Amino acid sequence: MNFTIVNNCHETIWPGITSTNTTLSGGGFTLKPGETATYSPPQGWGGRIWGRTGCSFDKNGNGTCQTGACGSTLTCTTPGTPPASIAEFTFGDITFYDVSLVDGFNLPLTVTPIEGKGDCSVAGCGTDLRANCPSELAFRSSGKIVACRSACNVFDSDQYCCKGVYDNPVTCMPTNYSRVFKTACPLAYSYAYDDPTSIITCSTTDFVVSFCSPRNETQQCSYHDNRRVCNGSTESKPISYLWLVFVLFWPIVIQI
Repeated sequence: MNFTIVNNCHETIWPGITSTNTTLSGGGFTLKPGETATYSPPQGWGGRIWGRTGCSFDKNGNGTCQTGACGSTLTCTTPGTPPASIAEFTFGDITFYDVSLVDGFNLPLTVTPIEGKGDCSVAGCGTDLRANCPSELAFRSSGKIVACRSACNVFDSDQYCCKGVYDNPVTCMPTNYSRVFKTACPLAYSYAYDDPTSIITCSTTDFVVSFCSPRNETQQCSYHDNRRVCNGSTESKPISYLWLVFVLFWPIVIQI
């Protein structure tokens, strides 16, 4: 199984990857607009992928980011600092995956399975929540909204963070803030116990992790065993020579 990370944004991003076992790509790398990167995690791999924005790193990989920073280095050994949109995976015979906005939102992010068996729905949020972020959750840099924080991150209350007496699915319920996220992105985690509509399963498949990819884009492709594999519509095929001759000359035959 592979996953391909795609940058469909108009800006460079710096994906971070942390794992419970094997580290991929050193934990972080640069991905320019239009670029992709493909990885083959081992069986049982579990981890998270997110995009850092507004970063500046020197030749030694030291620097800063506006959002999603995992310290002061290009490579990550710890999760990114909120707010950040996160893709989460647990690979196995059946792979569990989701996109979480529990730590806030900094980039549109979707996960699309390729040729899988099972539920295999698209997970995530193709909408840019920064455009309609509640003012009290807005995360700004140089006066510009660059991310949307979670209510937990802003207020740090038991109710918003699902902790204390709210640390269970019975007492921790959606809030007005999490509903803003869920309404815009119904297939993403909006709060800690949003499992029923957010965790998706799929087996024997590849995945495409897309930053800034619109949800109405019906085809996503990855590369597996040196071939291009896509979901949705099949690859277009060239028109055969005989069919082209038929199309061009049939009107002439009719007139005769």
